[in-house]
Amino acid sequence: MTAGKIELGLQIVPTMGSAELIDTIVTAEELGYAYCMVADEGLMLDVYAVLGAAAQATSTIRLGAVTNPYTRHPAATAAAIATVDEMSGGRAFVTLVAGGTMVLHPMGLERSAPLAMMADTIEALRLLWRGEPVTWQGRRLSLEGAHLTTGTHSIPIWVAARGERMLAVAGTHADGLVLMVKSDLADAFGIADRARTAVGTPLTRIYLDRLAYRPEMIEEAKHLYGYAIMDSPPRVLKNLGLNDAEIAGLKQAFTEGGPEAVGQLVTDELVASYQIAGTPAECRSQLEHLIGAHLLDAFFVNIISPGPAANRDLLSEVVAIATGH
Repeated sequence: MTAGKIELGLQIVPTMGSAELIDTIVTAEELGYAYCMVADEGLMLDVYAVLGAAAQATSTIRLGAVTNPYTRHPAATAAAIATVDEMSGGRAFVTLVAGGTMVLHPMGLERSAPLAMMADTIEALRLLWRGEPVTWQGRRLSLEGAHLTTGTHSIPIWVAARGERMLAVAGTHADGLVLMVKSDLADAFGIADRARTAVGTPLTRIYLDRLAYRPEMIEEAKHLYGYAIMDSPPRVLKNLGLNDAEIAGLKQAFTEGGPEAVGQLVTDELVASYQIAGTPAECRSQLEHLIGAHLLDAFFVNIISPGPAANRDLLSEVVAIATGH
């Protein structure tokens, strides 16, 4: 399914049961979605178990994990993604993130040397997917005679990033870049593009958004705004149109009262600076503008809560917004 030349995808945070998750992926394929990625949230559903099941239940949609270099050794990730690739007939991809507190803290893990870990992970994956024995020493990782038994694989590696240095790592080493803040797209893609000048191949450009085209969606977005504020670098906060006093006030509200307190301070305009929001027609217009302005290759919608009927409706409505039908 394309909007203009853009492909559609979805990201699922696996808060639902496995049957519902797989049904959501099957529904997305039926609606024409080209991609689905499932977040590796550590203590939720195992991402590779559900992707393997989804591989057997689908035939065209590309299947990916959103994972990090810490909770699993990258060699284990290489084997798991290669297994999904084998089960799906070559439809696997992977999106790497630096790893957040919600995933790492319960396991007692620290996000140490994230730039080196990201670069090492990308290199280790590609070496292992050649299907030959690998002995290699990276900056933080190493392999000693490691050999995948599944043969060779050509699997795209995407990186989701916000900070300037991680964006540069993505531009230099990855196949694609996933961004999540509407008003920061120009600056973030620019940083990655400048780092990519010596690579010689274009970077796949992916925008992941929650979309808010009904009043209740906009209200929900307000209560999630605090997480965005706490996790964003100064460049992103500036691009959201926030001044220092507003940033301090929102962070204080989050510290004292959590996302509910932040939600009471967030305006519709602040939501609209972070994500696509408005009437369905306004959302369609914004998406068309973003596709042209930032040369987007794929637009992903975020699925973060259970509810099979609601998520089927969401997927259908996103197709209608993206295609104008």
